[in-house]
Amino acid sequence: MADKDYIVRLENVIKQMLTPLKDIPFNLVIESMTGKKVISFDFKNSEHKDVLGLLKQAALQAGKAINKTGILRPRPNEVGNDIEPFVKKALTDLNLNADIPTVPSGNKKSTGYPDILFWFNSVPYYLECKTYNAENIATTQRSFYFSPSDEFKVIYDARIS
Repeated sequence: MADKDYIVRLENVIKQMLTPLKDIPFNLVIESMTGKKVISFDFKNSEHKDVLGLLKQAALQAGKAINKTGILRPRPNEVGNDIEPFVKKALTDLNLNADIPTVPSGNKKSTGYPDILFWFNSVPYYLECKTYNAENIATTQRSFYFSPSDEFKVIYDARIS
């Protein structure tokens, strides 16, 4: 009988492990996985305001470049992948030294969260590029997928945009 109880408890633990986690603040997930701090963006901080202004400029610049070239993809998340080079170039043009994030082993990794690492006044910022289908704006369809990794790309205490 003890073996049956153990098996039932083990099955319940496995079921719980396979249940998606909900309502956990994303910064806590990142900090728990990486040991790195997610620094809050403070809209009253002048440096943060400067970064936000540059991000807006980069978005406009990237959007104009994308409109000139065009992106045709059947799925919105594929469009998200295609906009990353435009966003990196726009950030770099604004002297933000944007690049693909480096993982703990020292290699650069393009897939997974976050998409871009950029620097402002020697301070690191991570940026995730997301697109979605405008027809789905009012639905619960996910627009963000996060998967843990042994080679996770957050290696600095940073603000995450």
